[in-house]
Formats: sequence, structure tokens, C-alpha cells
Amino acid sequence: MSREKQVWFWLTGLAVFLSLLYVLSGVLTPFVTGLAVAYFLDPLADKLERRLKSRTAATALILLAFFAVVTGLGMALFPLLQAQVAGLVARMPEAVVAAHELLDPLVTQLQKNLGAEDIQKLKDGASAFAGSAATWAIDVLKNLFLGGKAVVNALSLLFIMPIVAFFLLRDWDKLVSKVDELLPRASAATIRQQFIKIDETIAGFVRGQATVCLCLGAIYAVGLTVVGLDFGLLIGLLTGVMAFVPYVGMLIGLTIAYAVALIQFSDLMSFVLVGAVFAAGQALDAAFLTPNLVGGRVGLHPVWIIFALMAGGAMFGFTGVLLAVPTAAVIGVLVRFSLDRYRASTLYTGS
Repeated sequence: MSREKQVWFWLTGLAVFLSLLYVLSGVLTPFVTGLAVAYFLDPLADKLERRLKSRTAATALILLAFFAVVTGLGMALFPLLQAQVAGLVARMPEAVVAAHELLDPLVTQLQKNLGAEDIQKLKDGASAFAGSAATWAIDVLKNLFLGGKAVVNALSLLFIMPIVAFFLLRDWDKLVSKVDELLPRASAATIRQQFIKIDETIAGFVRGQATVCLCLGAIYAVGLTVVGLDFGLLIGLLTGVMAFVPYVGMLIGLTIAYAVALIQFSDLMSFVLVGAVFAAGQALDAAFLTPNLVGGRVGLHPVWIIFALMAGGAMFGFTGVLLAVPTAAVIGVLVRFSLDRYRASTLYTGS
């Protein structure tokens, strides 16, 4: 087969895959989640398999322990988080009033310093931006959480995902071997090398970043609770989860924390303490957590990750969010591979 036909073959296969992903995105959540769990736990299963001499026993033991821990944490935290969510929603109108009172003097000062035409331009621009942002956020939230698909996804995560995770984790090495057998023989070595780099990128970021998120969530939750901020546990844990999106998650959490502090506190020291909790978390993250748990070798720029998560959520809903980082890792590795080939070609060297 000529190189042109090979290119068309792979492009056709990619188009078919993306089409199926779009059509089936509503039912793929438990399978993608099960795949993520199996991938995350595979190194531990390999180690335990060598001790137990049975992949099935190792898989069953690991998944039982994993889901027991997840269920236990969920049962322990759910009542607290439910009460804090209800309280936070109830305080929203009060937060809006407090924000209006805080911003009103600034708006008045702007009106004095700027002309009516400039003020109107600012209002028009802010309204257009806010409308576009709100529309995008509502669309993404609808895709993620609303409608019949969300109910099906929630039920399937409870009942189907553990089964999928078990079989994928048990047969992981066999599946990898089968995929390797299907690689084009002439390019198998090159493709394996790229798969190794993709695996290193995904493992370095996803496994490392997940651990970073857990650590930051614990730090923020404990710190904000000790400071005495209302809903500190909820805000801290959410900030830790959102830390998967570099910088953006922390900024959103800090904004929510200060909005609650604006209602609750009247002294400056309380605001300083809230900021100190986030500053301490970021300092610990920058100095220890990310360098040791994620490292700089993953090659995923924060802006690229943010774009991938937003695009995945907008196009494929929750399934797209789950696939965003692995897809970004694959594209990043392939782009670097293409650039290396380009630099070695006559197009770049000219000879």
C-alpha cells in the first residue's frame, strides 16, 4: 500500500472513530470511566499479581479496596457537603447584594472619571462578554448534568462501571498485546515508541495531578474550616477538584471563598487568613507537590489543557471531559513527533 493510501486509511479511521464518539457519547461514560480506573490501577495490579500469582485475584482485591475507600469517603462526606451546598445556595441572594454594595462606589467613581460614551462602551462590552460566557456555561452544564442522559450516566456509573473496570483491569496486558499485534509491521517500532511517550505523558499528568488535587483539596478544606469560613469544607474540596484545570480552578475557588467571606466577615484579618490559606496551598503545590508528583516531563502546557477540557465538555459532555487530557496528550506527542520529522527533512534543512 502506498503512503498516500495509508494516510487516507488512517484519516478515514479517525473520522469514523470521532463520528461514533459523537453519536455514542451519551452512553460511553461508564466505559470511559471504567477504562480510566483500570488504567490508573494497572501498575498496582501488576505488583500484586506477582505476589498472588493470579491476575483475577489481584484485580478483585484491588477493586474491592478501591471502591470501598471511595464509598466510605462518599458516605462520610455526603451529609456534610449536602448541608453546605444547601446553605451556600440559600446565601446566594445575600452575596449578590453584598457584591453590589461593594462595587457601587467603584462604579460611581468610574462615572465621574469617564464620559458617558466610555461608560456605555464598557457596559456594552461587559454585557456581551457576560452573555456569551453564561450561554457557553449553561450549554456545557446542560450537556454534563441535565436531561435523561445524566440520569442514565449516573445509574450506569453505579452498576456498569465497576464491571467494566474489573474486566478491563483483569485483561489489561492481554488487550495491550492484542493491540500490538495489529500494528503495521513496518512501522510497529515507531508506533510503540510513540505509545510509550503517550503513556508517560498521561501517567505523569493524570496520576500525578489526581494526587495533587487530593492533597490540595485536603489542604484548602482543612485550612478554610480552621479559619472559620462558612462552607469551608465544600469550597476547599471543590477547589481541589478544580485544581485539575491549572490556575483556573484555584482562581474560581478563591473568588467563591472571598464572596462568602464578604458576607460573613467584617474584619480585615479574616480576609487575610482566607488569602493565606490559598497562598500556602499554591506555594506548597509549586515547591513540592507538582514538581515531585507531576514533574515537567509531561509536556502539556496549561493553556492546552484548559482548551482541551473546555472543548471536550462542549462537544461530548462529561465523556468529552474524561477524554480531554488523554486526547491532548496524544495530540501533543504526535505534534512533537511530526516536528522532529520535519526538522530532519529536506523541507527544513534545504538539502
